Amino acid sequence: MDIIETNYQRWLNSPNVDEETKKELLAMSEEEKGDAFFKDIEFGTGGMRGLLGPGTNRMNEYTVKRVAIAFGTYLLRKYPDAGERGVALSHDNRHQSREFTLLSAHILNDMGIKCYIFDSLRPTPELSYAVRYSHCVGGVMVTASHNPKEYNGYKVYDDTGCQLTPDVIQPMLDILASLPSETDADVPFAEKEAETVVYDKKIDDEYIALVKTCQENPDLDKKGFKIVYTPQHGASYENAVRVFNECGYEFYPVESQCTHDPDFAGTLSPNPENKEAYSEAIKLANKVGANLILTTDPDGDRCGLGYKGKDGEFHLLTGNQSAALLIDYLLGERKRKGTLSKEGVIYDTIVTSTLGSDIAAYYGVKTESFLTGFKYIGERIGYYEKLGKGPHFEFGYEESYGCLIKPFVRDKDAIQAILLYAEMALFHYLHGDDLGTAYTKLQEKYGFHDARSVSFSFPGVAGAAKMKELTKNLRENPFKDVLGVKVLEVQDYQSGNVYADGKVIRKTGLPEADVIKFLLEDKSTIEVRPSGTEPKIKFYVEAVSKDEAGLKGKYEKMLGYLEENLGIK
Repeated sequence: MDIIETNYQRWLNSPNVDEETKKELLAMSEEEKGDAFFKDIEFGTGGMRGLLGPGTNRMNEYTVKRVAIAFGTYLLRKYPDAGERGVALSHDNRHQSREFTLLSAHILNDMGIKCYIFDSLRPTPELSYAVRYSHCVGGVMVTASHNPKEYNGYKVYDDTGCQLTPDVIQPMLDILASLPSETDADVPFAEKEAETVVYDKKIDDEYIALVKTCQENPDLDKKGFKIVYTPQHGASYENAVRVFNECGYEFYPVESQCTHDPDFAGTLSPNPENKEAYSEAIKLANKVGANLILTTDPDGDRCGLGYKGKDGEFHLLTGNQSAALLIDYLLGERKRKGTLSKEGVIYDTIVTSTLGSDIAAYYGVKTESFLTGFKYIGERIGYYEKLGKGPHFEFGYEESYGCLIKPFVRDKDAIQAILLYAEMALFHYLHGDDLGTAYTKLQEKYGFHDARSVSFSFPGVAGAAKMKELTKNLRENPFKDVLGVKVLEVQDYQSGNVYADGKVIRKTGLPEADVIKFLLEDKSTIEVRPSGTEPKIKFYVEAVSKDEAGLKGKYEKMLGYLEENLGIK
């Protein structure tokens, strides 16, 4: 009997699986059965995420129960006072999010661990803050972020409100692997059951108060400046409304996308990276004569924006572009007011545009880059906090629309972001510029950048073999030049070595990861990053030029070079 049939029959015959779920099992087609039972749903360094439904490879009460047991066991082993300090939990608007949150709290209570929950959904950054607010040993966020409605997920946090990094989470993964199957895992009951406390509104008030302290120029004249905002049906709506109202902005919510609808019925996409996510917002913006569009993703950790250009049309900014503008605004205003630290630092990732670090360098601020995943940025903030010395945090961001202005939260915070993006756009508006004009001026000063990413799929057994062969060949025979531009460095994050002219010149200083980065003489970059969970490779290409004319078509040519030399389309 193969693994699919073995897992399927175990569920079908288990006395622990409810009858309603068994009816769903019996109604499955062979294809549905295969996808639901061919493996266990993975809990990686970014947590667990997958389709909802019965099966070992699905998000359901049984797979969630098993993870909650593993997390509780991990916390009890790591913290002698875990039971008393407790765990904070929150969730987004998705199907079964509340149920998974309450189930987790119930299991942790049975294990003797106190829990704190909200009366309803709250965004990811407020969960991160709640861990710190209540001095908890950990946190749980039930969310699938910007994934389609059929998905849900489960993320865990440490006692600083930061997602667990690979080295920290490994003991929990070992515990998870040692547990019986999801249908047979039993809760290890404590002698005394712990309680679950529901937060009152004080925590919301304190979080919003801290968000408002992120403003650099709260007294800018807001008259005539209009904002359209959409939460994409997600958890940020209530906090965003408070922030805009209390800070005096004239804003217009996209009402059809403000309900906490788990089916996302009012939006073509809940993902700020997709232009479809802005369609309704653009309609409203044209109707009310808005200057700026802001959107947050369903769990409220990422923010996208669009601006009205000189041509009267709305244009979208990438995460790299919007962050570069914000870095210039924040550091420029802090320097003007004398509040910019002489030991300042910004944090980004190895796949982020170098424009941000160039701007930071102009202001005398250093940049530290990490692997993709905001948890590495959060961990670094915590490292210097515990050390009691080190650089002063000025800003942290990823190219995928996530940033952090002040570290009272240790994850991306879209509420902080929308407030500061609004202020930045207002600042330029008062100086007669839209964000497109402001960005052009920025590039004229620091160089022109076109940074984008693209994924190539490699399905099936043959595809997996081709992926391995491609990355193997790149490491053994790296590019020496791209379109005639010399490769200055090859940064191999799997070996941990940085090469120049075939010789090791230093270590990357970062954890091992299957990523190869090429730094070209003209400051252009290429990163190759195979997925660890899907049959695809993601390429991050940044074309850089000293002038606008030199940038035209350069990204397309670099991508074409990759396609031709790697044999992909």
